[in-house]
Order: sequence, then C-alpha cells, then structure tokens
Amino acid sequence: MLTDDGKHLYVSWDEYHLLIERLALKVHASGWQFDQILCLARGGMRPGDVLSRVFDKPLGIMSTSSYRAEAGTIQGRLDMAKYITMPKGELAGRVLLVDDLADSGVTLKAVVERLRGMPAISELRSAVIWTKKVSAYTPDYFCEMLETSPWIHQPFEEYDGMGPEALAKKFVV
Repeated sequence: MLTDDGKHLYVSWDEYHLLIERLALKVHASGWQFDQILCLARGGMRPGDVLSRVFDKPLGIMSTSSYRAEAGTIQGRLDMAKYITMPKGELAGRVLLVDDLADSGVTLKAVVERLRGMPAISELRSAVIWTKKVSAYTPDYFCEMLETSPWIHQPFEEYDGMGPEALAKKFVV
C-alpha cells in the first residue's frame, strides 16, 4: 500500500510473493531463454530463489552492500564480493541478474558493468520487482515503476534488529 504522500510503500508477504510471480511471468512472456540466474544478496535472494525454482535454472549468489547506517536507510560505499557462489561450474552463458529493486540504480549498474566484462557471459539481462523513477539504471524486466520513489517497507524487515530473544517472545503463550 502506497501512502497518500507517496513516500512509503508497505508490502505484505502475499503481495510480495505475487509480485515475484508476476516478475517470473514477465521474463517468461519475453521468450528469452537463459542458462543461469545470479541474485544479489540480500534483496535478490528471495526473488532469485523463486525464479530459479520456476525456471529450473541454477542459482548463483553475489553479495553486495551499499546500505549501512540508520537501519539500512542511508546509502554508503558500494561493496561487491570478489567471488560469486555457484552450485557448480562458473557463471557463464546467458545470465539473468535478479534483485529486489532498482533504487538509485548504482548497485545494479555497477554489477552489470562488472558482469559484462566477464568473457564467459554471452548475454546478460536484469530483473527486479520495483524500479524507482530516480534510478540511474532501468532493468530489462520489472513489475512496478514507482513514480514517487517511496521507501519500500518489505515484509521481512520485521526481522531486522529483532534478535533471537525478541523472536522467542513471539512463541511465549
């Protein structure tokens, strides 16, 4: 649900899963055939996992991080993992890069540039759930273009900073 002022988008688990399914259908409708999926950790792990299962393709993981301060709301220096985790072999062929959103676009743009420099990758396309209008990078596939560039409150954020003790309190009768 987008707030009236357009500054916040609240997403439930059901909405989140439906959006991932819509993303899978958009990729499928394009007719593009790919060999592997690479998701960006952490935001792209859930969509990447679902797409990997739907398309029955191997899933690789690349860790990136640019949000650090203020519970992940302030963007800082972009860090990209030196290595990509693959179930077997190397990242090669036609690759679908998956993340949750194109926010500023800085992370996706940098990762795309790095991957396009890898000779083993013959074709690269990107897919996200949300693209903000302010993004410097527009993915090949996305579900929603967010005109007001709101802060997205994703359903799993309830675990941020929760800790095991607080989680255990949910089960106290």
